[in-house]
Amino acid sequence: MNTAIVFINAEVDQVPEVAEALAAIPGVTEVYSVTGAIDLVAIIRTRTVDDIADIVTGRMNKVPGVTDTQTHLAFRAYSAHDLEAAFSLGD
Repeated sequence: MNTAIVFINAEVDQVPEVAEALAAIPGVTEVYSVTGAIDLVAIIRTRTVDDIADIVTGRMNKVPGVTDTQTHLAFRAYSAHDLEAAFSLGD
């Protein structure tokens, strides 16, 4: 599994729409709105690095409202967590 963290800048008045469009792209597993110099952070998980390239250049950069992206490939994961368990409210 390959993971990329993508920093995204968007038109100010389109951030929520851009985030939803990005989250709908296959391979994009998470999209967060964040504070600071960037507007959104997206996590991509794919089988190949070529798939990441296709998602970023072929899909993400073409979403209306996206003004800039910076892609960072993850080398190693030093922690793992189960998102479902983290957000479980119990039975």
